Amino acid sequence: MNEQDRINAEILRLLACDGRISNLELADRVGLSPSACLRRVQELERRGVIRGYRARLDPVQTGRGFVVYVAVGLAEHTKAAQQGFERAMDRAQDVVECHNVAGAFEYMLRVEVADLPAYKLFHTETLGTVPHVRSITSYMVMGSPKDLRA
Repeated sequence: MNEQDRINAEILRLLACDGRISNLELADRVGLSPSACLRRVQELERRGVIRGYRARLDPVQTGRGFVVYVAVGLAEHTKAAQQGFERAMDRAQDVVECHNVAGAFEYMLRVEVADLPAYKLFHTETLGTVPHVRSITSYMVMGSPKDLRA
């Protein structure tokens, strides 16, 4: 990795930790002038390496403190079945991540709701009504000692 790549990597690391860091502080921490640092950030944005900035919300205060990872198996492995499932998950507001995965099941979801009764409602009224769903395995998050998502 050359020096330019190391600087860009450090810029990305710092922005991932704090997207609101000022350009002046960012430049100081990576050892560049503010104008050179801003040019690099703008180039990373232009190339799509930096896709945006987000606010990190407190899940309990926003009513989404009960997190469940859900493994979903489909009864049919057709393109139409996958597309139908993905459309349904796109419409489901409690699903914050939907990943098509390889392994014993087809999809892994991250579901965020207020509490167990809210998850039961999602399980029954959302997942339970989607065609082609064969299996649902729920993994309730009991704690998150490491979470680097922005």
